[in-house]
Amino acid sequence: MIERARLVDICDQELKAPCFKDYTLNGLQVEGRGEIQRVLSGVTACQALLDEAVEWQADAILVHHGYFWKNEPVALTGMKQRRIRTLLANDINLLAYHLPLDAHPVLGNNAQLARRFGWQFERCLDGEQGVGLLWLGRTAESCSLASLEAQATKVLNRSPLTIESALGAERIERIAWCTGGAQDMIIQAFEGGAQAFVSGEISERTTHLAREMGIHYLAAGHHATERYGVEALGDWLANRFSIDHRFVDIDNPA
Repeated sequence: MIERARLVDICDQELKAPCFKDYTLNGLQVEGRGEIQRVLSGVTACQALLDEAVEWQADAILVHHGYFWKNEPVALTGMKQRRIRTLLANDINLLAYHLPLDAHPVLGNNAQLARRFGWQFERCLDGEQGVGLLWLGRTAESCSLASLEAQATKVLNRSPLTIESALGAERIERIAWCTGGAQDMIIQAFEGGAQAFVSGEISERTTHLAREMGIHYLAAGHHATERYGVEALGDWLANRFSIDHRFVDIDNPA
C-alpha cells in the first residue's frame, strides 16, 4: 500500500509532468481515499472504465485521457456529472497523464509502440528525448509499405488506414511516429527525413500532404496506438511499490 500523495509525486516526477504545456491537467484530477493498494488503468476515463474500477474495488484509476480539457464546459452536468459522482461516491482517485505519458523514453506510448514494432529510436524531431513527442528512427529491417501495413495489423490487431505516396520510397528504413492525434506532424516527419509516418488519426488534409510530399502515412488508430503507455506505467508502479495493478482495455474503433 502507498499513500496517495507519494504515488502522485512519484508519477509527476517520473513523467516530468511540470515540463509540459498541455491541453489538460496532468496528475491527480479527482481526489479519493488517502491510501492506495489497487490501481486500475485504461486509456480513457470513460464510464465503462469507472464501472470496472468500482466492481474491482480499485483505490485509484490511472488513465491517459482524463477530464478537464481546455475549452470544455466546466459545469458538472449530464455525462460529466455521472462520471464524477461515480468517483466521489466510491472514494476513488483519478490520475491522468496526457503528453507526459506520450513522451516518456521507456514507459511512454511512443516508446512502447516502438518496442512492439522493433523500431530503433534515433532522435526526437520536436525537442529532446523525455519531452519530445515526434520520434524518428529506423525499422528493424528494410521493408515495403505493404509489409509495414501487415505488421501494424498484426501488432495492433486492427488494419491501419494507409496513404501511399507515388513519390515515396519503395523500401522503408527511416520511420517517424507519434501516437494519438498527431497527423499534423507529418510535415515535420517528412522534413526530418522519414520515409513513412505512423500516428493514430487522419484528417482530410493528411492524404494530400502525404501524396504530394512523398511520405507514406499510416493512421493506425488513436486508441490502438495509445494502449501501451498507461499499462506500462501501471506495471512499473506495481513492481516498485508492491501494489495491485490491472489494465482494462475498453474497445474503441477510433
